[in-house]
Amino acid sequence: METICPIDSQFAEIISALLKPSPPLQVQEYFDQLITTRQCRGLEVRQNGAYGKGVYADLDFEEEDLVLKDQILVGAQHSSNKIDCLVCSFCFRFIGSIELQIGRKLYLQDIGISTNNECDRQTFLHIPKDCCQIDSSDGEDNSIVEDRGNMGECASSSSKDKIPLPKEVVESLMNGALVLPYSKQFPLPAVISCPGGCREAYYCSKLCAEADWDLSHSLLCTGERSKSLCKEALSKFIQHANETNDIFLLAAKVISFTILKYRKLKAGHLEEQGKYATANVLDNCDLSLLLEAWKPISMGYKRRWWDCIALPDDVDCCDEAAFRMQIRELAFMSLQLLKAAIFDKECEPLFSLEIYGHIIGIFELNNLDLIVASPVEDYFLYIDDLPCSEKKEVEEVTQPVLDALGDDYSVCCQGTAFFPLQSCMNHSCHPNAKAFKREEDRDGQATIIALRPICKGEEVTISYIDEDLPFEERQALLADYGFRCRCSKCLEGGP
Repeated sequence: METICPIDSQFAEIISALLKPSPPLQVQEYFDQLITTRQCRGLEVRQNGAYGKGVYADLDFEEEDLVLKDQILVGAQHSSNKIDCLVCSFCFRFIGSIELQIGRKLYLQDIGISTNNECDRQTFLHIPKDCCQIDSSDGEDNSIVEDRGNMGECASSSSKDKIPLPKEVVESLMNGALVLPYSKQFPLPAVISCPGGCREAYYCSKLCAEADWDLSHSLLCTGERSKSLCKEALSKFIQHANETNDIFLLAAKVISFTILKYRKLKAGHLEEQGKYATANVLDNCDLSLLLEAWKPISMGYKRRWWDCIALPDDVDCCDEAAFRMQIRELAFMSLQLLKAAIFDKECEPLFSLEIYGHIIGIFELNNLDLIVASPVEDYFLYIDDLPCSEKKEVEEVTQPVLDALGDDYSVCCQGTAFFPLQSCMNHSCHPNAKAFKREEDRDGQATIIALRPICKGEEVTISYIDEDLPFEERQALLADYGFRCRCSKCLEGGP
């Protein structure tokens, strides 16, 4: 039997207004302003009828030119990736030092962490203070090895064919007592702790910490200064997301972002009106302000998650309806946990299953993988390129470390994010641009590079799939995005 969410019927008109496509003029104004604010030189977003929005070149680009660097609207590192990589929770830049990155990873591997085990949660609460390097903005004893109770089910890198380092060497790497040769050639920003005191979020700067706090994290922080309704409920929500699908964490960020923006808009609105607002005005939802707070999210193409998620290979077609119902029930369970944690009466429509499903659908349909290359990989490549005479001496120190890391030494930061401008780029199986991180791209921003010359006025396209696949396979994969490709390559039926 289908679960009924009472908020869906209670706020049907407001939910309809939130999900209604924005008027074309409003959409154009939004993206024009976004391009101006982000200084995206040489691009414009156009609405082109049947294909929705598209990104077009406003000047000529040569092959390998940078077309776009798009900032993240909402993004998150995969829970399973947090064992391997310590990154800024806002911009996803690697932080700390080469030694800390390596020592932390080896420590977590050596203790055989199981991320959903309560005993392992307590292990993290008793890590000695001298085993971490941290610039704490609040002066608290915050361990750099996170409280893994809020992490997903993720096996640390396999220990097969690895030669463990002595415990004291691992601790020396973590606390900075052991400095690896030439590691100073790869400086990383100092680690800044969460303003709320949680052990899940760390940052590359106070600027990133404050920005994340103001935009969404203050409601999703499990620390002492969290502004959530109930930290215990929040922990349960996070644990459920990590045990099932960490896409729920992204949806929570969207709702938190919208609530906090609504509060800021309303505070400004009341200040303009003066201090004579009645209690009724203070407590009631202002739909126009809620729509304004929701606007950045409204611009993304979305469908309900359980309607657009691809059917797994191990699910038979005859079981599709049951599978989609299970996905809907899973989303409803997550939503109830989130509601208990950060509910806001004035923003109650955001806690409808219809809204929650569409938010998750945004990431299902519009996400670009969040990838940041590891400086640890760069470090070992640098060591490998040293002159033979020097390399032999240096490797007496570095080779045991590399042997302990094994083949996973080069794991990059991985996550999922929504990029407002990149999400407007249409697909082509013969694209003229691609997402590609250059050597200098060291944060989570989307980087789009020209694959060939792009003329002024030409649409900038990327491929959502492996464009080298055969025609039928490409069409099957693109069906999950809800369209049939009609690019020049597909119209020719090309491989």
